[in-house]
Parts: sequence; C-alpha cells; structure tokens
Amino acid sequence: MKCPFCGYEESKVIDSRPTDEGTIIRRRRECMSCEKRFTTYEKVENISIMVIKKDKSRQLFDGNKLLAGLSHACEKRPISRSQLEEVVSKVENAIYSTEDKELPTTVIGEMVLNELREMDQVAYIRFASVYRDFDDIETFMKELRSLKKQK
Repeated sequence: MKCPFCGYEESKVIDSRPTDEGTIIRRRRECMSCEKRFTTYEKVENISIMVIKKDKSRQLFDGNKLLAGLSHACEKRPISRSQLEEVVSKVENAIYSTEDKELPTTVIGEMVLNELREMDQVAYIRFASVYRDFDDIETFMKELRSLKKQK
C-alpha cells in the first residue's frame, strides 16, 4: 500500500477491524519509511449491476451517483454525510444480494425511499418528487397523504 504522505510502497498494518455492517475492513497502517499513519478500507469487489433507466437505456450502477442524489434531497436537513453513506451502503448491499444482473431504477428508488421514510419525511418527499416525477400538485398531495397515513 503506497503511503499518501511520502509515496513509499511498504507499510505495516497496526489495527484491523470490520465496519458496522461487516462488509468493509478498516485498516490503520504505518508507513515503513516516514512512520506516518493512515487508514485504508478493504471491500470485496462486487459484480457489475446494470441499471435500466426510465428511457430503457442501461448504465452501470454507481453508488456515488446515488449518494449525490440523496445529498441533494437532504440538503439543509439534519442528516449527516455518514447517515447518507449508510443508506447507500444498505441499498448497495440489497442490490448486490439479488440474483439479478440488471435492475430497473424503480426498484432502486423504492429501496432508497424505504430508507428515507424512516429517516426524514421532508427528504423522503424531495427524493420522491424527483424519482416519481411528480408533474402536478395533486400527485404531490397524494404522496403526502400516503406518508401521513403510514405514520
């Protein structure tokens, strides 16, 4: 592992532990040259999942894109970056645990909405309004009534 400080290619592992979900290993390392410490994360490489978009085009699933969309929906809400990353992690785990190699955006969007519903209702509505493409106030109100019933 190359040191981010001096570029030396040898380091030793000082501490190693799984993250909360157990899907990633966090390692504290020490550079053998400059002796500075840094953290790395080790994750099993998953198979590629294709996302089927609304227009029927396909593209590789990108967790960073999902995180960006969530960040936008949660803007100015009391939700931390780590909470958003946790949502992305849960959705990614669910996606990669399916047998399917291709998933429509509708399935992924519902997974995200299920997580947001419990976390923050305003963020949920924001995400739903884009994801479900609300085109009028009645559709928006219908979703609000549905959310209110569930609580």
